[in-house]
Amino acid sequence: MASLTVLMREARACVRCAPALPLGPRPVFQLHASARLLIAAQAPGRKVHDTGMPFNDASGDRLRDWLGLPREVFYDARRVAILPMGFCFPGAGPSGDLPPRRECAGTWRAPLLAQLRQVQLTLVIGRYAIAYHLPHARGSLTDTVRDWRTQAPDCIALPHPSPRNNGWFKHNPWFRSDLLPALRERVARVLAAP
Repeated sequence: MASLTVLMREARACVRCAPALPLGPRPVFQLHASARLLIAAQAPGRKVHDTGMPFNDASGDRLRDWLGLPREVFYDARRVAILPMGFCFPGAGPSGDLPPRRECAGTWRAPLLAQLRQVQLTLVIGRYAIAYHLPHARGSLTDTVRDWRTQAPDCIALPHPSPRNNGWFKHNPWFRSDLLPALRERVARVLAAP
C-alpha cells in the first residue's frame, strides 16, 4: 500500500472529475498519520475552494464552536484530520451546493482512511458521510444524530454546521443541550491523550 504522503500527493493532483467541476479541481483536505480526530464531511464550499482551507467559512466557525477548538488546534493536521466525501467544490445547486462527486470517495477514501491508524473519534457530518461511515443507520438525519449515544465513543454523527440549517437547530434544542457538551468533552479527551 502506498504511504500517506504518496497518496496525499496523488489525491491533490487528481483531475478525475475535472470536466464536471465548475471551478476546476482543487482538492481540499487535511491529513497526518498521527491525527486522533477525524472529521468526515461532505465537500468544500465555494469559499473553501477559494482559500484551499477546509471549513474556512461560517460552517467552520460553527463547527469549531461545537468542538470547543481554537483555529490553531483545528488546523493542526497532526491532531485533526479532515477528509470530506468529495475533495473539490461540486458546484452550486438550487438550494445549496451540489452533492459530493462519487468518484472521489470511490477512488481515495478507503486508501487514505487505511493510513489514519491513530484516529480515536470520527465525526460524521451530513447525510453523505453518514451513508458511508454509518451504513446501518436507519431513519432520517435527525434520527441518526439523535441516536449519537449508540455511536459513541468512536463515532458521532452530526448535522452539517451550515447556516442553512439554522431551522434544524431551532427545532432540535436537545442537540445543543445534550449532544454538544458530551461532544466537547470527548473531543478534549481524545486530543489530550498521549
